[in-house]
Amino acid sequence: MSNTEYASAVAAIKAMESTLLSRNDIEQLINTSTLNELKTLLESKAASDDLNEVWDMLSAYAPDCEELKILLYRNDFHNLKAVLKAMLSGRDPAHYYIAPSNVPLETLVSAFSSKEFDLLPKYMAETAEKAYETATLTLDGQLSDSYIDSAALAAMQKSADETGNAFMQKFAQLITVCADIKTAYRCSVMNKSRQFLETAVCGSRELDKESLIRAALAGTDPLLSFLEGTVYKETAEMLKESPAQFEKWCDDVMIDHAESARVMAFGIEPLAAYYIAKEAEIKNLRILKVCKECGADRETITERMRKLYV
Repeated sequence: MSNTEYASAVAAIKAMESTLLSRNDIEQLINTSTLNELKTLLESKAASDDLNEVWDMLSAYAPDCEELKILLYRNDFHNLKAVLKAMLSGRDPAHYYIAPSNVPLETLVSAFSSKEFDLLPKYMAETAEKAYETATLTLDGQLSDSYIDSAALAAMQKSADETGNAFMQKFAQLITVCADIKTAYRCSVMNKSRQFLETAVCGSRELDKESLIRAALAGTDPLLSFLEGTVYKETAEMLKESPAQFEKWCDDVMIDHAESARVMAFGIEPLAAYYIAKEAEIKNLRILKVCKECGADRETITERMRKLYV
């Protein structure tokens, strides 16, 4: 499908954007007194928290679009981890599988059960085989998880580069940067070894892997100093405030990226942006519900809200 052939799909998505929650909607939800009142108001606004519906809609508009599939790589590799750990511990993998995903649960289970990893998509087959070997030989679940997480980021960057789509390349870049900084910071706090960092950190064009690892090994302060000298210097300030502020920054920067596609009339970018926007909206709703359950005050809830697309 060419860019111009996405015109009707983009028009439909533009119409769907009006159903996203606005800042005024969020204010109303924040001002509810109880969790039940929040749920009632959400029902009146018909706010869905089902990303499967969004994905089904996008898939109908753009079937077999390789660029859009990259949006689900994080779910794919999460499910890879979940199925591997569940099968090794004798649990039901279905309890840990999340959707939407490019790879059905049955395919993952079959690949691990038969050790036929070529049943999986090319972007994750080698990772699945190596993760299985790591988990069974070392019995180090954390090391296996870190390897899979890093491999997921590498796969996103590689696939985005292969499509040549600038929007998806930047998407993969931002996801990788956020994950790498988070990993490096946690490892610096926990005094993790170089070997662990080399497995857990992916690296990207804008944030060199070796430089990030060296900074993390030197300690938290040297790591923050290193970040201050990069294009992502604001992350150092966020981490100084709190890891929670950094997490919020990561979510907000993805919405900033999604907004770059709003003016486009053709291409898959508005479709991808809508998915990112809906994902952020659902996260906001989950934060709201947790805050209401915990009895958090209005100021606390407002501080935790992420940026909106509309």
